[in-house]
Amino acid sequence: MPKLKTKSAAKKRFGVTGSGKLKRNFAYKRHLLFNKGTKMKRQARGTTLVNEADVKIVKQFMPYI
Repeated sequence: MPKLKTKSAAKKRFGVTGSGKLKRNFAYKRHLLFNKGTKMKRQARGTTLVNEADVKIVKQFMPYI
């Protein structure tokens, strides 16, 4: 079988935790922040886990994680 390619966009956006779960960054944190509430900006810090419904899709994009 030939090697599978990893989607470049996916490898820039997703990572793996120590236990093997997928992590992602929060959206809507790049610009126009004066319109967004302090609570939203505070809660969007750091990373969070990918929803279980989306894990299968992301793993197809990244076959070797």
